Amino acid sequence: MISVQDLGKRYGATPALDGLHLEVPEGTVHGLLGPNGAGKTTLVRILTTLLRPDTGQARVAGLDVRTEAARVRRRIGLVGQHAAVDEILTGRQNLEMFGRLSHLGARAATGRAADLLERFGLTEAAARPVNGYSGGMRRRLDLAAGLILSPPVLFLDEPTTGLDPRGRAEVWSAVRELAGQGTTVLLTTQYLEEADQLAGQVSIIDAGKVVAAGTPAELKAVVGDRIEVVARHAGDLPAVAALLGPQARVEADELRVSAPAADRVGALTHAVQALAEAGIDIADLGVRRPTLDEVFLRLTEKMEVSR
Repeated sequence: MISVQDLGKRYGATPALDGLHLEVPEGTVHGLLGPNGAGKTTLVRILTTLLRPDTGQARVAGLDVRTEAARVRRRIGLVGQHAAVDEILTGRQNLEMFGRLSHLGARAATGRAADLLERFGLTEAAARPVNGYSGGMRRRLDLAAGLILSPPVLFLDEPTTGLDPRGRAEVWSAVRELAGQGTTVLLTTQYLEEADQLAGQVSIIDAGKVVAAGTPAELKAVVGDRIEVVARHAGDLPAVAALLGPQARVEADELRVSAPAADRVGALTHAVQALAEAGIDIADLGVRRPTLDEVFLRLTEKMEVSR
C-alpha cells in the first residue's frame, strides 16, 4: 500500500531524505522511528502530497504521489501532531463538517458522523462541545475525522503526543481496531513503547535513511538479551563484574551489573553457580530482553559515530 524507492528531498544544502526506501503491506501498522530531524515528518508530508520530492518515487495505494496527487488524497487520511477539530463545535458537528468538506451530501455526512461516533465510543459525548473533551477523546475524534471517507491508508504523525497514559491507551485501542479492519497505518512516534505495542513492522530512520527495519522482536535481537545481577553490597560489584565477563557493565548507583547473554538459560545457570561458589549475596538476578528504546539508541549512536 505504501512503496518508496530512493526518495530524496533537500532543503538547500541539507538532505532531509537521502535515498530512502520503505515498503508497507496492506492492512498492517508500520512504525516509523527516528530522532528529531531524521526526516519522519518530511516523509509523511511527501506521502500525503503536501510536499514534492526532489528525487525517487513514492506510491500510495498504487498511485504516484507526484503525478496522481488528487487521486492519492481521496485514498488517504491524515492525523497530525495537533488535533484539527474545532473546540467550539460538538463532536457530531465536527464530523458532519468534515464530511461536508469532503464533498459528502448532508444526509451522507450525518450518517457517516453517527457511524464514526459509535465506532470510537463517542456517541454519549456527541452533543457536547469538544472543549469539554479529555485529551484522549479529542484524539479519538481526530482519528474519526481522518476516516470520514473510509480511506484504505491512514497516516498518524505522533498521534499521542501530550496525552496522559489513559489517553494514549484509548488511542492505541482505536488504532488496533482500525488495523484489524484492514486499514493500512503508517505511524510516526517518539514513544518507543507505542511502536512496540502497535506496529508489526518498524523502520528506524536517521539522517534521511532507513538504518534498520524489521519486527520489534527482530530489532531487539540486534541488541540481544542481557543478564542482570543486583548486588546487596557495593563492595561486591567488582567481583560480580569479573564473574560475568569482560563485557560486563556496572551501574554503581543501582548496584547493578549486566552483560550480554547469547544463551539465556546457559547464562543464567552459569551466573547462579558462579555467584553461589563465590559466596556473593545478591538481591536479584534475571535475564532481560532489550527495549526498543535501547535498540533505537544503539543504532542511532552507531550512525553518529560513522558520521
